Parts: sequence; C-alpha cells; structure tokens
Amino acid sequence: MVFSSISFLFFFLPVFLAVYFIVASTRGRNSVALLFSLVFYAWGEPRLVLVLLASIGFNMLAGLYIDRREGRARAVALAATVTANLTLLIVYKYINFIVENLDVALHPLGLGLSLAPIRAPLGISFYTFHALSYVIDVYRRRFPANRNLFEIGLYFTLFPQLVAGPIVRYKTVARQLRSRTNTFGRASVGARIFVIGLAQKVLVADQLARFVEAAFDLAPEPSFADAWLGLLAYTIQIYFDFNGYSNMAVGIGLVLGFTLPRNFRLPYSSLSITEFWRRWHMSLSSWLRDYLYIPLGGNRVGERRTLMNLATVFLLCGLWHGASWNFVLWGVWHGALLVFERLGFSRLLGRTAPPLRWAYALLAVMAGWVLFRAHDLLRAGTIYRSLLGFNGFEGVTFWPGAELTPAVILVLISGCALATLPRWIRATEKPALIEAALDGAWTLGLFALSMLYVASGVYSPFLYFRF
Repeated sequence: MVFSSISFLFFFLPVFLAVYFIVASTRGRNSVALLFSLVFYAWGEPRLVLVLLASIGFNMLAGLYIDRREGRARAVALAATVTANLTLLIVYKYINFIVENLDVALHPLGLGLSLAPIRAPLGISFYTFHALSYVIDVYRRRFPANRNLFEIGLYFTLFPQLVAGPIVRYKTVARQLRSRTNTFGRASVGARIFVIGLAQKVLVADQLARFVEAAFDLAPEPSFADAWLGLLAYTIQIYFDFNGYSNMAVGIGLVLGFTLPRNFRLPYSSLSITEFWRRWHMSLSSWLRDYLYIPLGGNRVGERRTLMNLATVFLLCGLWHGASWNFVLWGVWHGALLVFERLGFSRLLGRTAPPLRWAYALLAVMAGWVLFRAHDLLRAGTIYRSLLGFNGFEGVTFWPGAELTPAVILVLISGCALATLPRWIRATEKPALIEAALDGAWTLGLFALSMLYVASGVYSPFLYFRF
C-alpha cells in the first residue's frame, strides 16, 4: 500500500486513526497499531508477511537469550543471530544476483547455474537493519531485552516506517512503546508534516517522473540536453520522493505519539561528499557508522585502515540498496570520493570559494545518480556518453510535450511568497495569529491540491520501495 494512494488516504488511514483513538490505553493502542501494520504490509505482501513474522519472533527470542548469557556464550549467540539475519537477507535479496554472476563465471568452463527468481519481501533491508540494531544493542547492554511480543512486534512493523524507513533504533522508541502522550498540538504538527511530505511526493516527484523516464528509459541515445535535463529531473525527483516519504512517516508517527528520527537536512546544500552523507538518509548513514564503521575500527586504526573502512562501508552501502552492479559501483563511487576528500582534498576544498565547493559536491552526487537510476551498466554508459556530448548536441529531442504542471509551479510560487512574508508579519499587531492563519491556509491548499492529483490516479510507488 502506498501512502499517496486512494486506498491509504481515503480508507486505511481514516479507519485506523478512528479505531486507534477510540482505544484509551497505550497497551490497547499498541495492539491496534500492530494489527493495522500487519494489514498494511500484507496488503502488498500477503505471502511474504510470514517472513516478517518469523524475523520478529526469532529476534525477540534471540534478544532474550543473549540478554541472559555472559562472556563467550553471549558473543557466540550474537554472532549466530547476526549470521541468521544476514543469511535471510542474502537468500531473499542477493541469491539471484550471486547465482547469475556465478553462471557467467562458469560459462567458459562449460558449466552453468540457474535458479528460479526469488522475490524479496517488501522492506526486508529496513526491518533486517532494525533487527540487527536491536540484538546488537541488547548485547552491548544498552537496554534489557523486551519480553513483550506486542511491543517488539510494533517496533518492527509500525507501518509509517516499515517498508522505507527511516531506520529507527529500538532505544529511540522504547519508552514510547510503553507510555506516550497524544496531544492536539503534536497531532497538528504531525498532520502538517504529513501534508508537506504528501505534496513533495505527489506535486513534485511524481510530476517529474515522466521527464526522468524520457531520458533514462525511452530515448535510445539521449542528446546532450536530454541527458542533462533528465539527470537534473531525477536529482530533484529522488530527493522529493524519499524525503516526502520520510516526512509522511514522521508526521504519522507524531500523530500516534511516536518521535521518529529526521532523515534529511537539505543534502543538496552540502559543500562536500562528507557533508552530503551527514545530511542524506541520515538514519542509514548513522546506522552504518555505529554498527559497521566503528566496529571495523573507525578512524582509530591508522590512516590506511581508516580509508579501507570507509571504502568497505560504502561498498556495502551500495549493495544494501540493491543486488546490481550499478548499486555496487554507486557505493564504490561515494566511497572513493570520501577517501579522496580524507586524503587531503577536503583541505583544498576548504580554501575554495563556497559556490565552487557546492558545484563540486552537487555534480559528484549527480554523477552517482546515473548509476543509481539506470537499469544496468550498459544504459548507464549510454547516459554518461550523452552527458559528455558523445551522442550529439541537439536540442531537446525526446521529451514530453507538456511543460511543468501547474501543481509544481503553484508550489514554487507559494514557497517563494511565504519566504517573503515574515518581515511583513512582524510589522503587524498580531503576528502569531496571522502567521498561523497563513500557514494553515497554505497547508490546507497543499492538501487539497495533492488530494486532487491522488484522486485522479496521478501517483507512482515510492522509489525506495524497491530497496
């Protein structure tokens, strides 16, 4: 089920909220949220919901077992649990990729391998990382293992963040699973954040999708202008799509009484790739830092090992996003840039004018987006040749005829107008009242416009659902 769909907005969410707030106790609301979260997941994955349930049960029992052990037995139990979680992820997400590449390698020897396609459960990368962080933190004595199946189940399945994040640490929501306060103020803030996320997805990301498809999918050899316009459109699309989902998740979480972590902080304003990864998909980058980079030794093991750790982390970061050489090379690209900056390029950047540093970071990120969006390496190579002008410098030759939709234009104009209002508002007698009224009107306008586009069926799945 997609947040920006008719079934979610007009049926699932209203019914869920009505039942959720009819129940008075936190325990009862946990049960309601768990049940509806499982329905939400089963809506798109009716068979593979059993994999999610098995993961919940296994990791709950593993956490209890690890919590009761000491010394070597404790470490062995953790290693076995981590191995089991990674094995599940590999079998469902990477086994076909592994077999395909082994088949290619064995072909010159007259041998071959084949395997029927295995469909990965929706969101398996996210809930596997939740499981790993939970059992590792139990091992580290960050908190005792939870014996309540409903609380652990809700931690894993809470539907706002179940299939595309943000990646939530158990410690972040542990107290809220047992006791949380629902207020009108929190709910109104959450609703506003949800509407902004919905507008980012429906009014911006979805409207740019056709421009991206024209360059990356439809044109056999895009022209120079086609390629650059398509890449720019995708750069905007993926940010508004993923940030839109994250905002919707955070907004629903606030309405329910949960505080979920922020996932983006203006990443395209970064002046280096190092800074970019402090601002983009922050729940993933912090997870990789705490559960992979630091255990590998971080930056405490000498310069050479530190550089190897950085490269390893981002190689695995690329592979986490998908079982494809495109994603592997995307991770290698970002790892190489981080290594390059650590070797001294960052000091050179520090002496460069901020506009040039910004241009470097943005172009480096955009170059990586080609690998991220192209279906395979062959197509990525075609796009790179077009960006360099090897496929011609003609004008826009393979592009949808329509201009930017009125929705995008209206959002941009309203955003610019709101940016100019604070000085005028402060000069009035009741600035807080006027500001609240304008903000409310803007939010309602975004919601109404978004719902018109949703009702017309003009939406697409979130890009990060594929991961």
